[in-house]
Amino acid sequence: MITRAILVVLGITLATGLQADPVYTSSQAKQGQEQFKHTCARCHGPELGGSQFGPPLKGDDFQGRWAGKSLADLFYYIRSNMPPTNPGSISHHDLAGVLAYIMEKNGVQAGNTPLPDSYESLKAVLMPGNAMSEQERMRLGPGGPISPNAKMPPWPTHPNPLKSYTPVTDAMLINPTPGEWLSWRRSLDGKGYSPLKQINRGNVKKLQLAWSLTLPPGPNESTPLYHNGVLFVQSFRDNVQAFDAVTGNELWHYQRRLPEAVTPTTKKSIALYGDKVYLGTSDLHVVALDAKTGKVVWDRAIGEINKGFDLTGGPVAVRGKIMTGIAATNGGPGGGYVEALDAKTGREAWRFYGVARPGQPGGNSWNDIPLKKRSGGSFWVPGSYDARTNLAFFGATPTYDTGPLRNPIDKPGVTNDALFTDSTLAINPDTGKLAWYYQHLANDQWDMDFGYQRQAVDLPIKGKKRHVIVTGDKAGIFDVMDAKTGKYLTSFQLGIQNFITAIDPKTGKKTVDPKLIPGGENTGRTLTICPHAGGGKNWIPDAINPHTDTLFVPLAETCMDLIPVKKGESALMSGGFRFTIRPRPDSDGRFGRIQAVDLKTGKTLWKERQRTAPGTGILATAGNLLFAGSLDRSFAAYDQTTGKRLWHRILTDVPSAAPITYTVDGKQYVAVVVGYGGPWSVTEAILTPEITLPVARSSSIWVFALPGKNSK
Repeated sequence: MITRAILVVLGITLATGLQADPVYTSSQAKQGQEQFKHTCARCHGPELGGSQFGPPLKGDDFQGRWAGKSLADLFYYIRSNMPPTNPGSISHHDLAGVLAYIMEKNGVQAGNTPLPDSYESLKAVLMPGNAMSEQERMRLGPGGPISPNAKMPPWPTHPNPLKSYTPVTDAMLINPTPGEWLSWRRSLDGKGYSPLKQINRGNVKKLQLAWSLTLPPGPNESTPLYHNGVLFVQSFRDNVQAFDAVTGNELWHYQRRLPEAVTPTTKKSIALYGDKVYLGTSDLHVVALDAKTGKVVWDRAIGEINKGFDLTGGPVAVRGKIMTGIAATNGGPGGGYVEALDAKTGREAWRFYGVARPGQPGGNSWNDIPLKKRSGGSFWVPGSYDARTNLAFFGATPTYDTGPLRNPIDKPGVTNDALFTDSTLAINPDTGKLAWYYQHLANDQWDMDFGYQRQAVDLPIKGKKRHVIVTGDKAGIFDVMDAKTGKYLTSFQLGIQNFITAIDPKTGKKTVDPKLIPGGENTGRTLTICPHAGGGKNWIPDAINPHTDTLFVPLAETCMDLIPVKKGESALMSGGFRFTIRPRPDSDGRFGRIQAVDLKTGKTLWKERQRTAPGTGILATAGNLLFAGSLDRSFAAYDQTTGKRLWHRILTDVPSAAPITYTVDGKQYVAVVVGYGGPWSVTEAILTPEITLPVARSSSIWVFALPGKNSK
């Protein structure tokens, strides 16, 4: 019997350290018993004594396994994993009853206070009993404990690559060794290019599955990272796992315990730096994990939850700073921002806002709207970094509150450009000071973000070699700027937009067709805009081969009708219309393509068109290959020179991240994360109804290699 004295261990204390009333009621336990019979007894036995299919939920083994842990951990574990045939199907109310029944069967006396039915409320309640040693815990399996009288026969152990894990330095991030993938686009300059060529266009047809593994369920857009034989993978609900990159064996697993009020968001990437792994979380924290153990080193909040902000990009590590963008996607007042934390301690180093403040540069560009009503300036993707200029580059996106910005007010010195929306921001990572900015599109009324990756590359511009930043928007317009000064140099288009009629060759300023601006004299009219606001191009990243100066872009060939909303209808943007998708006027039913562009001239080299829109970013390799996935669950390799598809496999679900490649002991692997939920899997799939998506949404990682042993 667990007496009142043991309730002190439960963590519910008064000023005297004792709790007068126990933490569940008899009626709650009775209700929990009924739920237990239906969902748990088959594996754990009707009296909680366990069976060949599940461990006991009472007694020394159970209490020792959970002793010292909060009931919140047990609550979360059951909620996430049980019953095995339908995880998460037990409601919070019923689960609290099951916990009450478990407490009753473990000797905790009932009282007048029900056990709470929320994770947050259970955090302070600790399981009683004496914790087991690690050796004792090893004898506990999902089907019950190993007999204490059993002697396990010797068996060879697999070498753990984490034992030889070395810290990731700034020099390694700037110039990774060929077989490593240390940051979102491999190198901090954002190219997405690998110098590996063991897998090439001559042998890629032999590529086969090396291993695959199911990840925590849910949408997944995160790019894996690789270092020292270890693959680090992020997945939905803020899970991060470390795997042996050759076998797929899990080395450690971190799972964020999110507050119930928080809706999980997908992320684009994590970061490696020093001896730590950094992740952004759905409750607006940045967490530093020990790379060898997965244990939390520090945990820092960088925003308030449920205030109109999201964290969907991911951190980038530069010069002792961890920089993470925040999106003001739901009207977050004052707009989004980039937060920089000290890599060792998590202390805030600086913050830069994507919406210009009154009285500061750009502050008078918001049509005299007060700061608390300004929103947007979001940061959707990880930033990039150029070591030659010591500048970090981020792209701020437009606002959805477009109505008050449509027409400029008549006030000297005030514009409706809405800085720093649709701008490239060049920030000194040491100080957080803005070195320069360039606004690509002022007063964006269509949600045509210029908010995606920035790539640093050397290019000949008008006969002179220049170190430049290249970036493109949803409309397939790419601007090129001097990396050090931000001076506009040139632009090129991919031929998928219809609302910009001219680009000034000296300034890059875009001229917009006034007949295609929502509202004003166009109020009540349906406007056909190309591309769709989901993007002819979206966040899924491009790749650049720096040896050929070729850019490879995944595109969707769609348009949209902006239909005026009726009274009582809601609209995404305050311009007063709703989005609908449609094929391009000249469509032949193929909605996806990869386009290769010569960056020196801006001319298209080839287009590879397909039925479905792309699903992933592009990986370019020195093997003259491109790897990319699409909405038909296909993952394919293409010839860089011609665009011809050379190899493909059908996966379990839509690949929605960016593929990577790496080597272990001289053998090259290609990895891609699967997990329906990318931008085009939501918007474009309606155009290809004959291509059915899986009924059960799933997430997994697939790793491919050539047959045969490792070749050094």
